[in-house]
Amino acid sequence: MVSTLKLPVGIDSFEKIRRNNFYYIDKTKLIEQLVETGGEVTLFTRPRRFGKTLNMSMLKRFFEVGTDESLFDGLYISGNKELCDKYMGKYPVIFLSLKSAEGRSFDDARYMITELIGREAEKFKFLEHSEALSENDKDRYRAIISLCDGKYTMDEQLLVSSLQSLSQLLFIHYGQKAVILIDEYDVPLDKAFQNGYYKEMVLLIRGLFGKALKTNEFLQFAVLTGCL
Repeated sequence: MVSTLKLPVGIDSFEKIRRNNFYYIDKTKLIEQLVETGGEVTLFTRPRRFGKTLNMSMLKRFFEVGTDESLFDGLYISGNKELCDKYMGKYPVIFLSLKSAEGRSFDDARYMITELIGREAEKFKFLEHSEALSENDKDRYRAIISLCDGKYTMDEQLLVSSLQSLSQLLFIHYGQKAVILIDEYDVPLDKAFQNGYYKEMVLLIRGLFGKALKTNEFLQFAVLTGCL
């Protein structure tokens, strides 16, 4: 009897697909291309339903510290042992999906971005107890994840510097620069255009990405995806 793999309809998690015996079209050569190209910031623009989020999930699982290397068994990249030994599981990874960063007003959309970054930062709770961080460093981390009445409290100035600050704190802890992955970077801009606060959102995104991606000495490399 021939066993058949399941179709991963609507599933964009690389780990879930690999662990649950779904069909997977091997895209791991992308890892090799990113490493060999050596670009600090790469933007992929493709239409919706093109597998962008799945590829970003795959990149996260490959590069992040403590990854399960067995997820890549039998895939193209596993044949490049030298690359895997050098890069697999070696980096702190900040993964941010902006697909839900929208609102009918600028304040609503800005808070959605604040919440997304705050939730991602909370995945690194060990920073609060890291012996490598000073008390000032720990205070900076706590400011990013601080809550009041269940809502994140970062003001716009702190928000703009949050990704750069988080990558710096991770560098201090690990002694390794961070990989930043930003999925659907353009959703906040598109929604802002539709709802009349485009100029305000452009200024926010320019500041946030400028600090995280252009003047960030703690960045190993970054990948962004979007439709626009």
